[in-house]
Amino acid sequence: MSLLQIKGLKVAYGGIQAVRGIDLHVEEGELVTLIGANGAGKSSALKGIMGLAADGGDIRFAGERLHHQPTHAIAARGLALVPEGRGIFGRLTVLENLDMGAYLRRDKAGIQADLERVLGIFPRLAERSSQLAGTLSGGEQQMLAIARALMARPRLLLLDEPSMGLAPLMVQKIYETIAAIAREGVTLLLVEQNANLALQVSQRAYVLESGSITLEGPSAELAANSQVRAAYIGE
Repeated sequence: MSLLQIKGLKVAYGGIQAVRGIDLHVEEGELVTLIGANGAGKSSALKGIMGLAADGGDIRFAGERLHHQPTHAIAARGLALVPEGRGIFGRLTVLENLDMGAYLRRDKAGIQADLERVLGIFPRLAERSSQLAGTLSGGEQQMLAIARALMARPRLLLLDEPSMGLAPLMVQKIYETIAAIAREGVTLLLVEQNANLALQVSQRAYVLESGSITLEGPSAELAANSQVRAAYIGE
């Protein structure tokens, strides 16, 4: 049984169909990526999974149906979203943001252990632990958004455009961290316009065009596909 199984997911905004009945699955321990152009429906698909914007389909997580459940209940089941634009709390400190990531947890010892773990993954955040999050650089804010999600100890981490707006060196650093998180056994579903990097770190991939999945398969195969390379890698 797949950790995440989606059949016929639809998302619409005011009559405009952003996601047109897609099917996808993520196995436990996998890093799967969903690539496509801006406006293809990638972020909408993640919102649909998290109960923020779905209007049809069957979504199951560890065998349990998620559709029509409120977002806080979905998060409590073990899903965490790092949203496009990061969504950090700018007027809270780095540590306070991380505490918010563990809001649904009650295991104080486990929370402390995970705090030490994420600060080990992101030493720059440890250096800025008392700094207001709104004063961090864009790359540091992205690190904080990922670290905050990890504080929920999710079974499935959803990442929405983690490279957006970042300098190339910071993008490389973020992707090295994503790969390291995956090696620890965290299951990830990654949405990304930077197809080249996304296909390098993932095992499997889906290509989304105008709200529909047009290609899927092992990431290495899609990275070598001439259509994918022409459309998304610039060759």
